[in-house]
Amino acid sequence: MSAASHIHPIAITSDDIDFMGHVNNARYLGWVQDAVLSHWRNIAPSDAVASRAWVALKHEITYRKPAFLEDDVVARTVLESIKGARAFYSTVIQRGEDVLAEIQSSWCCIDSETLRPARIGEEISKFFFRD
Repeated sequence: MSAASHIHPIAITSDDIDFMGHVNNARYLGWVQDAVLSHWRNIAPSDAVASRAWVALKHEITYRKPAFLEDDVVARTVLESIKGARAFYSTVIQRGEDVLAEIQSSWCCIDSETLRPARIGEEISKFFFRD
């Protein structure tokens, strides 16, 4: 079961560009984090957003094509599943129809005060996985 995709616009800045004239590969991980957190903030109930945070556990990234300073780029992220305190996302970085990178990532939800894992129960997951 996966949720609807969330589109997150990406603004490429000159600081993103490496010595080869395109976006540095490491920057893509920041874009994934921005997209996942944007997805959470836009869909989760406000009390859950205020009381929880996310830490990345794993990223697996496949680079397909380079991105450049003037490109119009978006991250299309989909929450694939939730298990306990873990969330599994699939993100595609795109320039128009061109796929620039594909990322599979897993995240751990934590309590903002205790910094301990916080289970994502039905009361929150229902906002993400609707019929």
